[in-house]
Amino acid sequence: MADFEGIYPALITPMDKDGKLNEKAFRQVIEFNIKAGVHGFWVAGGTGESIFLTDEENMRIAEIAADQNAGRIKNIMHVGAPTTDRAVKLAKHAASVGVEAICCVPPYFYAQPDQSIVDHYKAVGDAANLPLFAYNLPQATQVEITPELMSKIKNGVPQLKGLKHSSFIFQNVRNFLDMGLDCFTGSHALLLPALSIGAVGMIDGPPCALPEIYVEIWNSFKNGNLEKAKTAQQKALTHANKLLEYEYFPSIKAIVSERLGIDCGNPRKPFPPIDDAIRKNVADIIADL
Repeated sequence: MADFEGIYPALITPMDKDGKLNEKAFRQVIEFNIKAGVHGFWVAGGTGESIFLTDEENMRIAEIAADQNAGRIKNIMHVGAPTTDRAVKLAKHAASVGVEAICCVPPYFYAQPDQSIVDHYKAVGDAANLPLFAYNLPQATQVEITPELMSKIKNGVPQLKGLKHSSFIFQNVRNFLDMGLDCFTGSHALLLPALSIGAVGMIDGPPCALPEIYVEIWNSFKNGNLEKAKTAQQKALTHANKLLEYEYFPSIKAIVSERLGIDCGNPRKPFPPIDDAIRKNVADIIADL
């Protein structure tokens, strides 16, 4: 297997009844996914509510993930922040606790010229000196990492390894691959199409709740069984669509809680809490599985 490829669930961040990081539950979520056959984790990304967490919480999450995985699979730790100093601090810490790679959204909220974005990534890359994955999430950051901008980042950041491509411009997957980058699709719905044009895998939230289905798509595709892969992709779409009938963050926490028999808590405010309609929907999804 290549250095980074396969199914990388974007981990949730379980909370206790007081809205604080639930370390025991976080470790259980990691073990559940490892046993399902995933290949790595995207830690404290969008699904992990990272921008709603303090730097100290994000650093503790990096420590737990590195300790719990103990080198069995790869952690890509998100260190993105709106300021370069904060992102550099998180990158240094992530490297110090033993994660295998880091990832980072571009600086967000205030629009920046391309060179400032390149400088931001260079500072983050130098701070950790680990493989670095850009996180292309324009619908949240308001920054589209185009092939042109990515070329500038690649030329200025020697640690750049690849990216998670969550943009709606699907054809850029191939453009990034042609640049020699490892491109993960950020869409669970596009896993099989992305693999068919060379993507190295998929990073998204639904695999954290339903890892077996996505691992089946990956294994079937790699074994050359395209019909089985297509069937598994349709199954994944069916269940993920049911999961996403309600608010994403409370729904995904509810289904992980239900599947593992633990309480992963509510999302951090201002996200809405888990309500009875979501719990019933989750119970239906579990029954279908």
